Amino acid sequence: MTEYQTIFEAVQKSSRKLIGIQDQQVRQVLEDLADLAEAQIPFLLKENQKDLDRMEKTNPMYDRLLLSDSRIKGIAGEIRQVAHLESPLGILLEQRMLENGLELSKISVPLGVIGIIYEARPNVTFDVFSLAIKSGNGLVLKGGSDADFSNRAIMTLIHQVLEKHGVPSGAFQLLPPDRSATKALLEAVGYIDVIIPRGSQGLIDFVRQNAKVPVIETGAGIVHIYFDETADLEQAKAILHNAKTRRPSVCNSLDCLIIHQSRLIDLPKLIQPMLESGVAVFADEKAFKALPTNPQIHSALPEHFGTEFLSLKLSIKTVQNLDEALDHIATYSSKHSEAILSENPVAIERFLNEVDASAVYANASTAFTDGNQFGLGAEIGISTQKLHARGPMALRELTSYKWVVRGSGQVRA
Repeated sequence: MTEYQTIFEAVQKSSRKLIGIQDQQVRQVLEDLADLAEAQIPFLLKENQKDLDRMEKTNPMYDRLLLSDSRIKGIAGEIRQVAHLESPLGILLEQRMLENGLELSKISVPLGVIGIIYEARPNVTFDVFSLAIKSGNGLVLKGGSDADFSNRAIMTLIHQVLEKHGVPSGAFQLLPPDRSATKALLEAVGYIDVIIPRGSQGLIDFVRQNAKVPVIETGAGIVHIYFDETADLEQAKAILHNAKTRRPSVCNSLDCLIIHQSRLIDLPKLIQPMLESGVAVFADEKAFKALPTNPQIHSALPEHFGTEFLSLKLSIKTVQNLDEALDHIATYSSKHSEAILSENPVAIERFLNEVDASAVYANASTAFTDGNQFGLGAEIGISTQKLHARGPMALRELTSYKWVVRGSGQVRA
């Protein structure tokens, strides 16, 4: 048995004990973890700085890697929110009596052991642990080398709290940031029940192509907002600015503005707030001609469409009508988050009904695609696929179910 198989087997064995832990004890573990995270802010920031010192500030991942006093307090708040959510376990989903007297019950249960492969986002370590323990799942984490100091510091706090409460810490493990660990996790058939990658499209593609364990795809967001012929200009300016610049490095940030050709006259005003925030624009031919000369505005190339920028970059596509906008989205969307800005109720309903994405919006920023914002507590990721879970994955999405059959001596003919 290899070193990694030994770890996986130990996590699997320890995780079986989680189902017997009462929700009140889980709640106290999470409350204490939130308190400890806030008390250990200097320690967490010191370890995070070691990671930051190895990354250029111009790297789009830098903002994701960055921890701060306010961010850690925000994470602690999310941990407390998860602590007080209703347990997703033991819920009676269905019950019926068969003609032969067998009593069938369908009951929610943990998935088992979840493997998480993620890049430079140390907050993920806190988030997924909170959701995993609350949903009774064991956890094997494989973070990127960029965030290794931060991740190990966070796991130190997690294990400290688990041991204080007598909860098996062996059910929650962080692998080394080596490629060999990634390979072992992807091939851990019989030990890992599902793998969830969080990161770039490249990471997600790699996991999907190489995993022998079932995968739930999350994270990659190629996000469009369609500004139609009836949209309110002032409202749209605020929405677009928020969707693009609030946190450009996250998966729900805007990548492509689609504009109805009749509104090109408004385009300079529409994007001015974004330009002032340092956004570089890559406009198609019609949009480029409608914009003033500006060193931040460039002619779009084919590769500027269907790209998740994760930075202060934006492409602009001009369309003649809603059908063309829908076609463009269908061609380039990653099925994460898409939005329409419009005052036309017919156009709005068509957009919401016909766009195939995990979250669709009308007259609101796509920045809201987030488990916490949806009232689900922290999230383990945004699923962009259709099997098992879609959209923000929180507690309910980390459960499966089993059939419990109670009889009184029945045998089958």
